[in-house]
Amino acid sequence: MKKVAVVTSASGTGGTSLGRALAHRLGVPFHELDALFWKAGWVESTAEELHAAVEPIVATDAWVIDGSYQSKIGQLVLGNADVVVWLDLPMRMWLPRLVARTFRRARSGEALWDGNRESLRNAFLSRDSLILFTLRHTRVRRSTYPRRFAHYDVVRLRSQGEIDRFLRSAE
Repeated sequence: MKKVAVVTSASGTGGTSLGRALAHRLGVPFHELDALFWKAGWVESTAEELHAAVEPIVATDAWVIDGSYQSKIGQLVLGNADVVVWLDLPMRMWLPRLVARTFRRARSGEALWDGNRESLRNAFLSRDSLILFTLRHTRVRRSTYPRRFAHYDVVRLRSQGEIDRFLRSAE
């Protein structure tokens, strides 16, 4: 396992944390697609820009990539991965994490990708709210991912215990 794509059913599931821990354990580079996608001022990269940034990464011998951005770059990440790790935790686990993380980031002014910062107003009152987006799309992802991932080697993790066991067994 030298090339791993980490995908999630929902934001706040821990994909970035798992990706970092897995990359460290495997001794391979970690790449977070959000960092490549988001420009200053929350401007989105175009599909072409993201593809150009990701293509040289997936061409290397080893990596862990958090995210897939399938709507922008198709199967570029998944198609080059040795294994797809799908974090599919229940809402009772990820929703409190997502809300707590959002509050923490908004209060602290933590800089994210390209200096972007979350705000409580945008997190909860905006039509572009990550929390609302996640609530709207999680059910769709959970129902479509099994078909979408059918021809990949997939490890579906549905609990913290499964995540912990997977990390311990990763070589």
